[in-house]
Amino acid sequence: MDAIVDRVAGIDVGQASVVVTVILGGSPQRPRKETRTFRTMTRDLLELREWLVSLGVTQVGMEATGVYWKPIHAVLEDGFDVIVGNAHHISNVPGRKTDVKDSEWLASLVRHGLIARSFIPPAPIRMLRDLVRFRRKLVESRTSERNRVLKLLEIGNIKLSSVATDVFGVSGMLMLRALAEGQATPAEMADLARGQLRKKLEDLARALQGALQEHHRFLLRLQLRRLDLLATDLETIDSRIDEAITPYHPQSTALQEIPGVSVVVAATVIAEMGVDMSVFRDASHLSAWAGLAPGNNESGGKKRNARVREGNVYLKTALVEAAWAASRVKNTYFRDKFHRLRSRRGARRAAIAVAHKILIAAHAVLTGKPYRELGDGYLDALHQRRTLKHLTRRIERLGFDVKVTPRAA
Repeated sequence: MDAIVDRVAGIDVGQASVVVTVILGGSPQRPRKETRTFRTMTRDLLELREWLVSLGVTQVGMEATGVYWKPIHAVLEDGFDVIVGNAHHISNVPGRKTDVKDSEWLASLVRHGLIARSFIPPAPIRMLRDLVRFRRKLVESRTSERNRVLKLLEIGNIKLSSVATDVFGVSGMLMLRALAEGQATPAEMADLARGQLRKKLEDLARALQGALQEHHRFLLRLQLRRLDLLATDLETIDSRIDEAITPYHPQSTALQEIPGVSVVVAATVIAEMGVDMSVFRDASHLSAWAGLAPGNNESGGKKRNARVREGNVYLKTALVEAAWAASRVKNTYFRDKFHRLRSRRGARRAAIAVAHKILIAAHAVLTGKPYRELGDGYLDALHQRRTLKHLTRRIERLGFDVKVTPRAA
C-alpha cells in the first residue's frame, strides 16, 4: 500500500508520558523511523512540538484516550494537522503490545490515511461545551440533593409532596425552611402557601404534622444550604454561558423555533455539534454520530429489533428532553408523531424517534434553512388513502355506514 503522507508522527498517549514515533519518507524509498518519549508537563510538550517541527512533520495521529489527549492536542493543533481517532477503530492486531509498538502503528495508519477523524470542534465551541456540560452536572447534583430532602421528609412522616405539586417551588421552600427551624406550628407553616396552593391549607396543615427529630432538622438545614449554593452556581454559570454563546446568537434563536427546543437545549446542541455542519456528510451521518439513528440487526434476510447506537450522551439526552417537551406542544408535527408512535411502540421509543426528528430539523436550521412547521395534519395528508381506510373501518365497527365524498375545492 502506497503512503500518502511523507512525514507523520504517531503518539501513544499516557497520563505521565507519551511515546512518539516519527516516520519520514515516501513509498519509493525505505522510511526512516525515530522514537522518543516525553513527559506530559507543559515544558516537555513544547519540546515535543519543537522536535516535530524540526523534522518537518505535517500530520500527527493519536487515540482519544480519556482526557489525556486534550493538552497534547491544544499544544499541537496550531502547527500540525492533528488527527484524533476512536480507540475502537484503530486497535492493533493481538500480539506484542508496547507503547513503542502502539506509536509505530498509529504513525503507520496516519501515513497511509487510514484513521477516521473524530469531530473536534474549534476552541470557542470547546469552551462552550465545557460550560454546558458542567451545568448538566450541577443540575444532576441539584436533583440528587432534592431527592435526599424528599427522602428525609418521608422518614419524618412529612407528606408535603402528597399535597404540593412542586415541593421546591416558592411555597414549598418557605415551608421547608420553617420545618428546618422547628418553631412554627403546622397551621402557621401551611399559611405560608402562595397562589393556588392556598386552597389546600387544611391538607397542608395535616401533611406538615410529622415526627421530625432534631437531627432531621439539622440535616434538613444542611441540605437546604447546599440547594441554595447550587442555585447560586447555576445562576453564575448560566450568565457565563450567555456570554459564551453570544457569537452564535442567530443560530441559537433559529434553533429555538423548533418545538421543544429551549435556550438550554439550543446551547447544548451548539456546544456538542458546533455550527459548521460541513463536518458531517449529511443529517444521517450526524444522527449516527449522536446515537439517535435507528440501529440495524439483520441476519439471514430477517430483520430484528435493534437498539439505537451509542453516541454523544450529552446531545442525545438533551434532544430526548426536547422531544418530551415537544410532545406537549399542540398542533405540531412532533406531537402528532409522538402520539402515533406511542400507541404502537411505547412512550420511550416514541421519544427517541421524535428526538431523531428534532436533530434532523436542527441540522437543516444550522445549514441556513428556516424551520417550517408541518402541522399536526401532515401525516394524515401524506397517506390520505390509508388514513381514510383506517378511520372508515373504525367507524364501521361501531355499527355505522360510511360514505366518503371529496369536498369541492
